[in-house]
Amino acid sequence: MTTTASTIAPATLFLNRPEGRIGYEVAGHGPLVVLVPGMGDLRSTYRFVAPALVTAGFRVAAVDLRGHGDSDTTFTSYGDAETSSDVLALIEELGGPAVVVGNSMSAGSAVMGAAHRPELVSGLVLIGPFVRNGVVSATQKVMLRVAMAPLWAATAWKSYMPKLYAGQRPVDFDEHRGRVVASLRRPGYAKSFSLTTRTNHDPSEACLAMVSAPSLVVMGDRDPDFPDPAAEASWLAHALHGEVVMVADAGHYPHSQQPGVVIPAVVSFLNAVTARA
Repeated sequence: MTTTASTIAPATLFLNRPEGRIGYEVAGHGPLVVLVPGMGDLRSTYRFVAPALVTAGFRVAAVDLRGHGDSDTTFTSYGDAETSSDVLALIEELGGPAVVVGNSMSAGSAVMGAAHRPELVSGLVLIGPFVRNGVVSATQKVMLRVAMAPLWAATAWKSYMPKLYAGQRPVDFDEHRGRVVASLRRPGYAKSFSLTTRTNHDPSEACLAMVSAPSLVVMGDRDPDFPDPAAEASWLAHALHGEVVMVADAGHYPHSQQPGVVIPAVVSFLNAVTARA
């Protein structure tokens, strides 16, 4: 199975929302899969995954978060609930149901969507998932707020990204990081990113017991965002009655760090969900 990024990018499309537009792209034919990036990232984080899923027989939509990438910065609020509503609207636009693949904070959004609109979400793939708040002191919260202030958020994020890619980095890491930083430096985008960093995951955690869709948790064994990545993955999979794939030598982005491991696991899960449907 190929693990190279596609050199031909699909055209950018736009989903109209009450306060602005959400940028996305779609390719392929078959059951729908929606790929949602994490905070501070672009939909191109799935540059290895998307073409492989298309080849495997799925219709794949990759979407930018509000205030990120090709999406507008005109929104007044950002977070798990907002992302969830955007993703559900996209599934309705494209004709669902869909398996939602969410990385980082978008995993929480995916959980909320599956809880509130089970008829639209047929499965969940949660990568490096933030579905509950970590233990953070008041001092740490203030430090994060200062570090991610709009004036220097792009520079701070550029410096922090290598830590998130603990383990094997993608061959095009520098190029991808350059795209992310350039995107944040456009007028208005650093502010949107800064607001997104204030997301509270308590509403996502509260939805876990309501989810009935099959779930796959994918976690890098070196993910620096969790004191014990394996324990966090096990906790979430238990809460969702799902499965876990631990990815060796990977941090917060195992789908781009170790696509040769992650893609077969995701395809196998998608095939099982399709057969169940």
